[in-house]
Amino acid sequence: MSNIAELNPSPLWKHFAKLCEIPHPSKHEDRVVEYIVEFAKNRGLEVQLDQIGNVILKKQATPGMEDRQTLALQSHVDMVPQKNADTSHDFLIDPIKPYVDGEWVTAEGTTLGADNGIGVAAILALLESRDIPHPALEALLTIDEEAGMTGAKNLKPGYFEADLLLNLDTEDEGELYIGCAGGVDVNVTLPYSVEPLEANDRAFKLIVRGLRGGHSGLDIDKGRGNANKIANRIIDSALRALPLLRIASLDGGSLRNAIPRESFSTLVVPSSAQTQLQEIVERESIHIAREFDNEVGLEVRLETCETPANTMDTASQLKLIRAIRSCPNGVERMSTALDGIADTSNNLARVVTVEKDGQHQAQIQCLVRSLSDTARDQHGLDVAATFELAGAQAKLENAYPGWTPNPTSPLLALMKNVYREMTGEDAEVKVIHAGLECGLLAKPYPNWDMVSFGPTIRRAHSPEERVHIQSVANFWDYFIQVVQAIPTQS
Repeated sequence: MSNIAELNPSPLWKHFAKLCEIPHPSKHEDRVVEYIVEFAKNRGLEVQLDQIGNVILKKQATPGMEDRQTLALQSHVDMVPQKNADTSHDFLIDPIKPYVDGEWVTAEGTTLGADNGIGVAAILALLESRDIPHPALEALLTIDEEAGMTGAKNLKPGYFEADLLLNLDTEDEGELYIGCAGGVDVNVTLPYSVEPLEANDRAFKLIVRGLRGGHSGLDIDKGRGNANKIANRIIDSALRALPLLRIASLDGGSLRNAIPRESFSTLVVPSSAQTQLQEIVERESIHIAREFDNEVGLEVRLETCETPANTMDTASQLKLIRAIRSCPNGVERMSTALDGIADTSNNLARVVTVEKDGQHQAQIQCLVRSLSDTARDQHGLDVAATFELAGAQAKLENAYPGWTPNPTSPLLALMKNVYREMTGEDAEVKVIHAGLECGLLAKPYPNWDMVSFGPTIRRAHSPEERVHIQSVANFWDYFIQVVQAIPTQS
């Protein structure tokens, strides 16, 4: 079944299906924003764009609910653009192709965009409704959350009257989130010179692919392989045995907040050493497969390729490979206050060699997360120092704060009560090792009492992203019950 608009609840799935038709990767949200503005105008809703491009919508309370507190609803309109290497898809042009796979909805070879499209669809469905009682609603649909939280960072005070906010951007049904990690990018550049090839040199492509990948916050503690680390380990092993090996290019990972799934490296060795190189790759790949036995789709192979124009100079390539090997990756420490929650981590997200204006450089991008802003910055400096020792330039950029938990939140108490009444069970109250926009939203709106929740989504930020169909129905029912339980104004 590909017509997901027929799923229950149809008001929500109808809007999600429409979102899938409109390309909306991070930093390219213009068309989906235009669609939402037109949607609002056609339904008589108040709508405006703020100075950065966030969409703000408002709807009056339904009859009998005018005395309730105004409620703000928030989600982000962009999605992570990830695809399998063998999938032909242009995220700027092509629609996402969702389909039903048993109990789940997933997409053909790409990310689905359930993160955060389900939240956006739920908000649009409620705003469109004519038969759901609700208080006055204010909706904030932010841009560019996945690539830098640009919309939330630039939100100004004065747009909203609400004191309560529901963020619809977490990924486990039955869990209520009241805190999250902050983050900072560590961006590294290492200039290098190039050297010509020898007449008897042969070029090979080292391919690492098929890893599970995933969200660099939610999945960072699951022990998944990092394609950049795996490729670098193999290259380092080869360099130690074959000092004449040369690196022509590196290209691993894609987005700062996605665990790298693929890496492609062009290596050059004398023709007499190609058999030894193949043996090293095969030996290391066997060891790696045993160590990462949870990566059942892992593929490591070496194949001949077109001879490159030149290679990295020997001194630079050694510094680069050893620095990447030394770079912290994964969980740095677990929280001592919250069981099972990562406190501080790093994702070695992107490793690529580029040529620009005749200059060659290696570029590395990492995303450090932490529940503590000071620990975030200190671990960012740990990562930066690793590359600075290799002669690279490292910058900490785009820092954003965490969201400090408020366990005595009145909104949290209300939502726990509603969940217990609906299910007979207690909702789990959690803090997440991922970046939610709530920490940034608290700066212009410190009065907001915020709780985040959502349906069950798995493998976000990877082409295996999927959302559980029944959990979406449960999420919708719970969402509506919470909206209708908003108390009267004091």
